Amino acid sequence: MSLAYLPEPPVQILDRRKRPYRGPYLVRLQGWTLEDYLRLAPENAFVEFVRGEVLMASPVTAMHQLVVHFLAKLLDEFLLARGETFFVLTGPAAVQILPDVVREPDVFVLPPEAEDVLDQVPLPVVPRFVIEVTSPSTRTVDLVEKPLDYAQAGVPEYWVVDMQEKAVIQHLPGQGAHYTAHRLARGWVVSRVLPGFRVKVEWLFPRPELSVQAALQAMRGDAA
Repeated sequence: MSLAYLPEPPVQILDRRKRPYRGPYLVRLQGWTLEDYLRLAPENAFVEFVRGEVLMASPVTAMHQLVVHFLAKLLDEFLLARGETFFVLTGPAAVQILPDVVREPDVFVLPPEAEDVLDQVPLPVVPRFVIEVTSPSTRTVDLVEKPLDYAQAGVPEYWVVDMQEKAVIQHLPGQGAHYTAHRLARGWVVSRVLPGFRVKVEWLFPRPELSVQAALQAMRGDAA
């Protein structure tokens, strides 16, 4: 079924009484090929392709986006200050992490060698670092399904900012193609793949109150 040529809205979610459904939802459309997805999926919405399914989630909250923007800006400023040539991107930029899996991470970091393919869709590069911020519709996907995909793809570090539990789950390589997960409800989350990058859990909830510059100073130990 084409998403591009359906009347607006492309997909209408109804409750049992056939009224517009207002709650959080995650729609899984089966029977798609990667070619269909690349040709028909809208560019302005989060739409992922996973092993023959297209995943479409309900819109996120402003609180979700405040956390995403804070972390993306913090990463960008941190890497810029160090003279690093990594690329910090946000969804709905799409990255093909496996032959049959295209994800649109909330925040992700690409290595310098990605510069030659930045004009491609999806990006054919495995991110160096990924952060997902949960919403009610995607929390299970972020916590259960994506760690399997990211680990299999070789993403060396994956964080989940769990907005419901007010914690950060740091996923690091474990045995085989699996992560070991570390849940932190307070204190510093210290990156293993981006030396010097660390975030205090308390900065993120209920929403970021700290400025990026103040966070950078605290990260360097210049402030509490």
